[in-house]
Amino acid sequence: MGMTTATMTTRMEAIDMLAVGLGQYLAVSAILLVLGIFGIFMNRKNVIVILMSVELILLSVNLNLVAFSSALGDLAGQVLAMFVLTVAAAEAAIGLAIVVIYFRNRGSIEVEDVNLMKG
Repeated sequence: MGMTTATMTTRMEAIDMLAVGLGQYLAVSAILLVLGIFGIFMNRKNVIVILMSVELILLSVNLNLVAFSSALGDLAGQVLAMFVLTVAAAEAAIGLAIVVIYFRNRGSIEVEDVNLMKG
């Protein structure tokens, strides 16, 4: 069951149409960035929402790094993305630990209450 040249060309065109390009990655990354920034500026009361918004921003940066690294055929962006993931994981762990300890002591995690800690 050999394929004709026209069938192979049609299949290759279908595969090319389904391929995700750099523009789509950048669009998703821009949406994640905007959601993260809106999350920080629209909700200044809850520390956990602020931490999740920072994670969205870091995810946007990682997506940009990996997309450009793949488009340019260079692994440097992907290696840098792994370092960013490591920093994001440490930030999440330490941030949530601080929030849990603060909640145990004060009974609230609102950002306005944290300002009371200023000496």
